Amino acid sequence: MEQENGQSYSRKFILILITLATFLNPFTGTAINLALPSIGAEFSADAATLAWVSSAYLLSSVIFLLPAGRLGDSRGKVTVFMIGIVVYTAGAVLTIFTPTIGMLLAFRFLQGIGGAMIYANSVALITHLYPPGERGYAIGLNTTAVYAGLSLGPFLGGALTQFLGWRSIFIVTALLAVPVLFYAGKFPAFLNEWHREHFDVPGLVLSSALILCLFLGLAKATTPTGVMLLAAALVLGVAFYQVERRQPCPLLPVSLLSSNRVFAASNVAALINYSATYAVGFLLSLYLQYIRGYEPVAAGTLLLVQPVIQVFVAPVAGRLADRVQPGHVASVGMAISAVGLFGLSMLGDMTSVGVILALLVLLGVGVGLFSSPNTTAIMGCVEKRFYGSASAMTAMMRSLGMMLSMGAVLVVFAVIMGSTAVTPAIFPEFLTSVHLIFLAFGILSSFGVFLSLRRNKC
Repeated sequence: MEQENGQSYSRKFILILITLATFLNPFTGTAINLALPSIGAEFSADAATLAWVSSAYLLSSVIFLLPAGRLGDSRGKVTVFMIGIVVYTAGAVLTIFTPTIGMLLAFRFLQGIGGAMIYANSVALITHLYPPGERGYAIGLNTTAVYAGLSLGPFLGGALTQFLGWRSIFIVTALLAVPVLFYAGKFPAFLNEWHREHFDVPGLVLSSALILCLFLGLAKATTPTGVMLLAAALVLGVAFYQVERRQPCPLLPVSLLSSNRVFAASNVAALINYSATYAVGFLLSLYLQYIRGYEPVAAGTLLLVQPVIQVFVAPVAGRLADRVQPGHVASVGMAISAVGLFGLSMLGDMTSVGVILALLVLLGVGVGLFSSPNTTAIMGCVEKRFYGSASAMTAMMRSLGMMLSMGAVLVVFAVIMGSTAVTPAIFPEFLTSVHLIFLAFGILSSFGVFLSLRRNKC
């Protein structure tokens, strides 16, 4: 038991609670991937609409991450964290009863708001709780929860969908959140320190409009409307940056980005990594079920390989980040991921299961080596007063990368497949789409290795 201002608490128990909350998003996100064909069949939704089941969550996450981080710094990290658990759970419960695909997307958007409040403050809480020398391992364990969610999500998602229906996934999600809510009082008061600060309303408005235009522009990039939206996003981005430079308490930590090269480069590296790897589960889920004819349980079992590898690699990577420069470990991880992505770009309708497994192992090792050391590098190069902003920035890069990853999928699907449902008649076009997407992701990861290595020289 630890003591702070006369209050007893258990660091390990609090880490477990934070880790359980961290587990929710990857579990639900990967589980729902296996349910997409069933959701599509129930609501007669095409491939582009199904992509929005994941994208709606990501969109709201990216919009609200920076505000949630600032609120954590000014109103208490534990308070915002716990409100996030409530909102996330409410979104899950509402989804259970949704009668239309439109309402499903709306409730996923609501879950994204709760997820933003959780993830903007989780790493900040851990960083505040653990000193340097122990922090990398604690962040590694927290990252392991993400990979555990990625591991169990496909398997349980496939099983739940096949035997109990896709709505049962959200019942399990709601039940998992109960222990975190029940033990909310176990968090020590020093983790919930707050300082009344002016909230950056202009920054919130501009950043929300920027992200919305960017994502919708990507989704419609092949149309005049999409081009106009992307142009509007560029203008809004410039305006947002100029406003944030003048704000005393900005949503975007401009001073950190401009003065701390390690912080800036590490966040861009995270953006690239998640942009290149997030859509892998979505694409392989569709590939295995549509092209290879796998049942949801079988597809989910095969997709277990990558996150299971990450579960074992992440704590080791965290330990390494406590002993050697975290950027070196992260760079090696991204290079290995690039090799796996290039391999996936050559998938065919008869690719052996052994080859697919080997590529998933490569990706598991690569992503596992990258994530926790990169996060440790980010949190280790900022002052304590910036923990909330740095944690939110890290989470935003992850969610923005995920959003861009799914945005790229939407663009390629729209250009090559159109808005028709995935049927045997367009399987060749689907495979072409998969090849192009994975090739682009491999090239992006290769560029990320170069950037990450330059970060190590900062």
